[in-house]
Amino acid sequence: MVRNIVFDLGGVLIDWNPRYLFKNVFSKQDELDFFLTEVCSFDWNEAQDAGRSIADANAALIQVYPEYEHQIRMYYDQWTEMLGGVLEENVKLLEDLKKQKKLNLYALTNWSAETFPEACKRYDFLQLFDGIVVSGVEGIKKPDRAFFELLFNRYNFEPSQSLFIDDNLRNVQSALKLGMPSIHYTRDVDLARELKTRKILLT
Repeated sequence: MVRNIVFDLGGVLIDWNPRYLFKNVFSKQDELDFFLTEVCSFDWNEAQDAGRSIADANAALIQVYPEYEHQIRMYYDQWTEMLGGVLEENVKLLEDLKKQKKLNLYALTNWSAETFPEACKRYDFLQLFDGIVVSGVEGIKKPDRAFFELLFNRYNFEPSQSLFIDDNLRNVQSALKLGMPSIHYTRDVDLARELKTRKILLT
């Protein structure tokens, strides 16, 4: 029986995409693509999610790409402009799950410790969780199994009695290896239908 639902945040409940900010900065598509794949790349951003300070991240990158100093600093100075709002249907689903008293709701998120407090101010639905584990605070991130195990140990539950929902296949595969049933969420997935099929969502 599933007793715990573990949500990723970005891409599942919160619409986040650096292109929302930088599409208005770069006039040429190829330069935009280069900047977000080679300069302020996914791996660079994830290092902040794992605990590296924004100041250190900027300094290291500006040393390599001094010509993009202004845009690099924009990444975190204006990061709220990368937030496209919430995925309303999934937030509504979270609210419905909260009403089912036998379920515990958790969030396991790769997020910078420096920016997460602002997210908490913006999104009231984060208060629905029984616990949130933030990678930047812990200094470890998905898909590292130790990050999942930290969640299990902190809130004292078994992965086999849980369901993990994440938009990153790499993270889903890591959870599955730990014996945690999972859903790889994409915009084509009807999450409510998935949970009803698994007899988790009762309404």
